[in-house]
Amino acid sequence: MTDDIATEDALPMTNMVGNQLHLLSRLPMPEFWKLWDKHFKDRPKHPHRKQLESRLAYRLQEIADGNLDPKTRNLLEDIGERLSKIKTSKHLTTTLLPGTVLIREFDGKDYHVTVAMDGRFEFDGHKFKSLSAIAKQITGTQWSGPLFFGLKQGKYK
Repeated sequence: MTDDIATEDALPMTNMVGNQLHLLSRLPMPEFWKLWDKHFKDRPKHPHRKQLESRLAYRLQEIADGNLDPKTRNLLEDIGERLSKIKTSKHLTTTLLPGTVLIREFDGKDYHVTVAMDGRFEFDGHKFKSLSAIAKQITGTQWSGPLFFGLKQGKYK
């Protein structure tokens, strides 16, 4: 079942996807990239280890357990569109649905922000109206929140 997921030298063969997912965080980057390349065409421009692990873990589970059927996927997309109170600017191509977790590393620390059902953002036990307010809280200076969290590209790249 999941034996086809692991590479010979990346993850030990196992019948339990959970064991493989647990080992992802300990996998050396060369082995991690080998496994990544097996499942994805491209590598991200700005890799963040925890986000990569999350995406690869989802893919491994998807292979082991199967994809969502189209009816369920369409239903979830419809619910997300109807319930999301978050409107993205015309410059953003990303729609942030409730439950989305944004992760930003800054000064060696990971910061997690969750999109709330009411359209606000939860960070450090508090709700904020904007990502910019959270970016300012983290850095101590004014930032574009979407730029800080990688949702749009700035002039200086």
